[in-house]
Amino acid sequence: MKTVWDKLKKENREELEALSTEYAAFMSSHKTEREFTDGAKKMAEKAGYRNIKDVTSFKAGDKLYAINRNKNIVLFVMGKKPLTEGMNILGAHIDSPRLDLKQHPLYEKDGLALFDTHYYGGIKKYQWTARPMALHGVVCKKDGSTVNVEIGEDENDPVLGISEILVHLAREQMKKESAHVVEGEDLDLLIGSIPDGDGKDAVKKNILAILKDKYGMEEDDFMSAELEAVPAGKMREFGLDRSMLMGYGQDDKVCAYTSLKAILDTEKPERTSCCILVDKEEIGSVGNTGMQSHFFEHVIAKLLDMEDHGRLVDLNDCIENSRMLSSDVSAAVDPLYDSVFSQNNAAYLGCGICYNKYTGAGGKSGSNDANAEYFAKVRRVMDDNNVMFQTCELGGVDKGGGGTIAYILANLNMDVVDAGIAVENMHSPAEIVSKADVYEGYRAYKAFLKDMD
Repeated sequence: MKTVWDKLKKENREELEALSTEYAAFMSSHKTEREFTDGAKKMAEKAGYRNIKDVTSFKAGDKLYAINRNKNIVLFVMGKKPLTEGMNILGAHIDSPRLDLKQHPLYEKDGLALFDTHYYGGIKKYQWTARPMALHGVVCKKDGSTVNVEIGEDENDPVLGISEILVHLAREQMKKESAHVVEGEDLDLLIGSIPDGDGKDAVKKNILAILKDKYGMEEDDFMSAELEAVPAGKMREFGLDRSMLMGYGQDDKVCAYTSLKAILDTEKPERTSCCILVDKEEIGSVGNTGMQSHFFEHVIAKLLDMEDHGRLVDLNDCIENSRMLSSDVSAAVDPLYDSVFSQNNAAYLGCGICYNKYTGAGGKSGSNDANAEYFAKVRRVMDDNNVMFQTCELGGVDKGGGGTIAYILANLNMDVVDAGIAVENMHSPAEIVSKADVYEGYRAYKAFLKDMD
């Protein structure tokens, strides 16, 4: 099997390692959608991007961005051609499976303090127990102030975690189906054991005192907080040959980061280049920060108005003439579980970016099935730029399936195909990607922005 590693020259290998190091560092410190958006904004401003709110006109080559509720960012490099002729768009999501604290999370039981959680996105619940966890997020107070929270990432921080029963007492538990070995209501974080005085809930009282001292928050402030429990620790090189990277949240931040990097490295395109990074994909792309929000269309309308193309028909023309890669990951073949894959139509680590003409499940239900004419153009761009790619499905027929944001833009009559990086251990706390695929994904996204017509 030919891989990206086979074609790499020395200078390409050095570029690959530099990108991998940069990516791992970013991922280690930007684990939530808010953190990713903030990091992307800082990178964009350093590269000369301006907030759309601060401009009234633009010219070819200008770099602009817009942010929605601190959880979405969309970036543009304005092209020489008018917007009505369409854009080249990369779209990825920046939310990942995790555990969210409930609005009334703090309680005490059997002399221990715990946080009650609700898991977010599709997970195997038993994978999230007995491991160090960190807490990230914000607490928004009634006075309008916001406090950022991060506990468990600094080496001097404590970590949190979900306890697990020892194997000697797990006889009944181990008879259960895997979906119920750990129940959702049992995914509660153990957070403390020291009481503050005597009486009822003395340990809980001590935890509240700690939070008051460090963050100035009261118990009622949990009601207007967004606190996410994620695996603690940095992304690490994986494998004796250091060919892979293991870490949390690579679905789909690996595609989001490489898409972001690609547009930041794009200069003066013929067609406007665009990168959309959105929230809520793991729960259906719903809400005002998901792809089903009209935020993206509103931003395009503002740009068209600056270009003196403010009619509805101009917005429709811009969208219908645009081309998009829905940058989302694919499931890599696992040699221990290869029976669930269609071997000739599967994604393999190290073999380049993955194109899913369709996703969905049970007869392609819920998928965007890209048309052949469009994918022929995508193939041409990849081949012209010597980008290695593979075509694949998300598992064998009737074995499972999934979806991305592709269908949402396709519903607007845009040409869209899924294009992402292969991931092992997807939706687990420790996902794995190949450095070679991170590099080739970046090259693919950059080529698409530059050459797709």
